[in-house]
Amino acid sequence: MTRVLAVGAHPDDIELGCGGTLLRARRDGAEVTMLVLTDGRLGPGDPGLRAREQRQAADHLGADLVDGGFRDGELVHGPALVDRIGQVLADVRPDLVLTHAPADSHQDHRAAADATVAAARALSSVLHYESPSTLEFQPTVFGDVTGLLPDKLTLLRHHVSQVIGASRVDLEALSAQARFRGFQARVTEAEGFSVTRALLSVRSLAIPQPRRTAGSEGRV
Repeated sequence: MTRVLAVGAHPDDIELGCGGTLLRARRDGAEVTMLVLTDGRLGPGDPGLRAREQRQAADHLGADLVDGGFRDGELVHGPALVDRIGQVLADVRPDLVLTHAPADSHQDHRAAADATVAAARALSSVLHYESPSTLEFQPTVFGDVTGLLPDKLTLLRHHVSQVIGASRVDLEALSAQARFRGFQARVTEAEGFSVTRALLSVRSLAIPQPRRTAGSEGRV
């Protein structure tokens, strides 16, 4: 069974960046784990509320939820953060890791991206998702989330403190972004990812077979 680990700096980061891709993974039978590194106390809502909202979203997704144990605004790319992510990697043994894009205006996002790359240096597939504060993002890999956008928005609505009465999450903008990434990917709706490493498994691809025409039997 495929195992996916998504790493986010704050509650709701993962759903914003790759919620649709995780929904697709779950529908395809993958095990999904969400590692949320901080308590989100610097945003709207107290840490207790943010934790409950994150739990509801994880339950809706059908994902395991792991608390990183760090305080909002205090992530530093160093031994403590790398070791914590490494502990979860050892427990989950993921086939695919998703985390923040390295170029980001939020210091916690940058630290999460850099520490995840360091902790996952022995893994074959590490991708980066975008967030509203991401800079210079040029996706080269896309997750087809066609038909899953309403469910992704439902995931985000569990984070009521960020959606209602706050400007942190703009659901209409996310819908437009999914359509634009879909246009880039030649599908209806998509999420975009940049790549640190991506291992291509030919066995997972549907390889078209040559068409046989009348009288072609026996031809070399």
